[in-house]
Amino acid sequence: MTVRNQGMRIRASFPRDIREISHVWIPMSDGARLAARIWLPEDAEQSPVPALLEYIPYRKNDATAERDAAIHPYFAGHGYASVRVDIRGSGDSDGILYDEYLAQELEDGAEVIAWLAGQPWCTGAVGMFGKSWGGFNSLQVAALRPPALKAIVSVDSTDDRYADDVHYMGGCLLGSDMLSWASTMLAYNARPPDPAVVGERWRKQWLERLDETPPFVEAWLSHQRRDGFWEHGSVCEDFAAIECAVYMIGGWADAYRNAVFRVLAGYDGPRKGLIGPWSHNYPHQGKPGPAIGFLQDALRWWDHWLKREDTGIMDEPMLRVWMQDAVEPRTFYDQRPGRWVAEESWPSPRVVTRSLALGERTLGGDGTEAALQIRGAQEAGLAAGTWCASGVPGDQPPDQREEDGLSLCFDSEPLTEALELLGIPEAVLTVASDRPLALVAGRLGDVAPDGSSLLVTRGLLNLTHRESHASPEPLEPGRRYEVRLRLGAIAHAFQAGHRIRLALSPTYFPWAWPSPEPVTLTVVTGASRLELPVRPPRREDDDLRPFERPEFPPPIEIERVDAPRGGGREIRHDLVSGRHELVVGVDHFGARRLVREDLLYAERAIDTFTIVEGEPLSAMAQSHWTVQLERGEWRVRVETSSSLSGDSEAFHLTNVLEAYEGDARVFGKTWSRRLPRDLV
Repeated sequence: MTVRNQGMRIRASFPRDIREISHVWIPMSDGARLAARIWLPEDAEQSPVPALLEYIPYRKNDATAERDAAIHPYFAGHGYASVRVDIRGSGDSDGILYDEYLAQELEDGAEVIAWLAGQPWCTGAVGMFGKSWGGFNSLQVAALRPPALKAIVSVDSTDDRYADDVHYMGGCLLGSDMLSWASTMLAYNARPPDPAVVGERWRKQWLERLDETPPFVEAWLSHQRRDGFWEHGSVCEDFAAIECAVYMIGGWADAYRNAVFRVLAGYDGPRKGLIGPWSHNYPHQGKPGPAIGFLQDALRWWDHWLKREDTGIMDEPMLRVWMQDAVEPRTFYDQRPGRWVAEESWPSPRVVTRSLALGERTLGGDGTEAALQIRGAQEAGLAAGTWCASGVPGDQPPDQREEDGLSLCFDSEPLTEALELLGIPEAVLTVASDRPLALVAGRLGDVAPDGSSLLVTRGLLNLTHRESHASPEPLEPGRRYEVRLRLGAIAHAFQAGHRIRLALSPTYFPWAWPSPEPVTLTVVTGASRLELPVRPPRREDDDLRPFERPEFPPPIEIERVDAPRGGGREIRHDLVSGRHELVVGVDHFGARRLVREDLLYAERAIDTFTIVEGEPLSAMAQSHWTVQLERGEWRVRVETSSSLSGDSEAFHLTNVLEAYEGDARVFGKTWSRRLPRDLV
């Protein structure tokens, strides 16, 4: 098989010869143009094929070029037109990107689908897929019901932008990720269009983007409760708006997995769910492994819904997950041991709730009430690991014994037999706070006989949101409240001899931005319990169809100029001042030259989180980004610096953006905002 790519011929073993169109303009109804790259069978004009759309803001020419080449040619070689489009305001596309998932983005997506369906090489049937942003907008565009859209594959996404995204968790501000992600997008949006594509107008477009694109975090921090801002784009508001087939995929090491269960339970149309051990990656590139043949599995899905071929995929169980075995706690796993298990429906009648009462630091108490107190340590949470793990060293939480020592822990007796969980655990707690604003963090742990503590899953709850994320109310100090703390969905097998641990704390920085005053939390035993979704093993799991091994198209040619340095996480404690600091490096690319584009692309970032013991108002998050592009004499660089802090009344937000052409600074801007705290 031959791939023609700007005159280069690459051999691969696909059923159909394909060609790549490196740049196409897709016109929008308002006159704007979106930039696209298309892979399709060479004979598609004579024998039209369905189209597949991936629609994201990460630049088709450089930032995602290597990853795109590992996906789209495969689909094209198996009889699809596979299309990568840069969202309006990103890459070479026209316009400004004002925020995530705005109506303009989704309406543009529907127009792109109509354009694809109308091309002479398309049968009129279209599928949409993506990971993260592309998984989000696949769901959101599907809710607009474009007539040509027949099926989607949504990977690492959410149906609820308030409950399960980078901004808030259980009503708590995600200090570890909201600012960091906003700073990432500030830097990404500041990258210029490519002169090789847009010509001399690149500089004018670039300066317009630099001047007009806002720091997204200002809007996010202006909406601290669940309101219409977050309801927009949250398809859980009306699952019935979707009419096409939906395949939801997630990973246990990733932040985005709860939506798989919610969509399967809430959407009545054709649907499937898959969750593996992976972090925030496509499953064929999944870390921790085992990676699977995701492209082959997706092809079975597309062939069924877009070509009406009987692939058997809809005859298989609705939900398939990797049941993880207990492992030694480490900050990186190349593989997670376990096995594939499946359920015919979700919720599954086979999963039953086992309730364990909280006793005097025990699980499985006799119902005796006692009031146990814990004063929050501001350093609790520094060893939490990454909220949205990428599968690099340092991502996963280490042994939790140090974190457990800063928490109120409840342990079961050693298990007499194995116990397997599948679903969403909940802690039903009777609590009281000595302050009107407080939170509770809960961690479910697997404690081995040697005392090592493996984090299984966790959750956060802003206690002012105990009744509603839309209408929070302050606590009455000293008053007891019953609250439900929902933990993240999980599949985990506890071994006989291990203990189950529930660890509770009123602090979890930087995941949860701290309450404005130090909090002492009271937990009432006997009136509190842990509810576990217990799934009995079944023999039928041994007969599941095995996934194929990952398959990849030929890679594009890359010259590594400077190797990536990976993640890296360092915790520093000053025992004299009580200052704690977490430094996180972000470097997944290093510097690399894309040979085909004759383009050097480099990006690096560092996030720093600091807090002083006993002083929650000392909390600060900082994020710094540098992105560089070079081709011959053309050299550009953007740098961003963002910081978030607060006092008892408001958050203080600063964003700085600088841009350079060659060695000359061509743009600089600083945004400073004071945003009132809203029971956070």
